[in-house]
Amino acid sequence: MSKQLARHFMLGAGLWLFLQPGVGAEKVVAITQGLGEVRVLHGQEWIVLERNQDTENRIDDDYARTSRPCPPFCIQPMEVTPEVESIGELELLDFMRYQVNPGSGVMVDARTPDWYVKGTIPGSINVPYSDLDTQLGADDFSIEFSLEQFGATKKEAGWDFFQAKTLLLWCNGPWCGQSPTAIRALLALGYPAEKLKYYRGGMQMWQLMGFPVALPADSR
Repeated sequence: MSKQLARHFMLGAGLWLFLQPGVGAEKVVAITQGLGEVRVLHGQEWIVLERNQDTENRIDDDYARTSRPCPPFCIQPMEVTPEVESIGELELLDFMRYQVNPGSGVMVDARTPDWYVKGTIPGSINVPYSDLDTQLGADDFSIEFSLEQFGATKKEAGWDFFQAKTLLLWCNGPWCGQSPTAIRALLALGYPAEKLKYYRGGMQMWQLMGFPVALPADSR
């Protein structure tokens, strides 16, 4: 076996391992019965995702508040549009395993950078919602840069989304309108609805489930 072939075999075997559900030692707080952990690629680093094992743990103060002024922090509907799938935590973990890790999907933290630098859901990249919406100041450069990150190709007549990746967008929680705004902006740009997903629970529900938060990959 050649060295190059051996290297590809090892990389493929490693990816297969990280696609598998984590078993390991029995956990006090599992994800589901029989599933203890999941691994996700965050930048160039694999991160193990398991729920906090301290049964007395409490959510961070930033997400413990029950009441924020509305507007702007109004409760969001379960669906942004009927064509865009809304998902929960288990579907999010599956998206990490079967789309983010192999490279066919992208998790988008649609929050503003000041939120992003405090910590993000592992495996996410930051594309602020305001970089996609011309009504919020997005220019041609920010839109082009964002869409090219997602695998779209610019054509003379617009954008070609044939090779575009499936996106899962999220923000701070059910009271946050940043990711819904980003989804509507992407739809307006022609991004196919079947290639968009919405995690309404956002950072609030992610932390409420006891999952870890990671610093941005480029700051680690």
